[in-house]
Amino acid sequence: VQLQASGGGLVQAGGSLRLSCAASGSIRYYSFGWFRQLPGKDREVVAAIGWTNGATYYADSVEGRSTISRDEARNTVYLQVNSLKSEDTAVYYCAAVRGSAYYTRPISYDFWGQGTLVTVSS
Repeated sequence: VQLQASGGGLVQAGGSLRLSCAASGSIRYYSFGWFRQLPGKDREVVAAIGWTNGATYYADSVEGRSTISRDEARNTVYLQVNSLKSEDTAVYYCAAVRGSAYYTRPISYDFWGQGTLVTVSS
């Protein structure tokens, strides 16, 4: 499956963004994750969602102000982030793997989108 991430941009601190990850085919049977990466840093998980029961995971850094969701009719996975902070600035990537559970490690995913830059100005 091919993934296309979009929705990044420049936003003021305290604002919100919704990132989209459009898949080239059906997202049924796939679990998804959103990751972010700063230059010189490891890619870190932001949120993840499983397939079978929609179980979700959020990193502590975004817990309570983010929502990951999936729309199988549109073959798209979303990440809504509210109350953005300067430390949320990064390139955000979506990833997919065929399977029921969600995963939090980048190595667990087989398919990656190209990344979308989020810049939060303070």
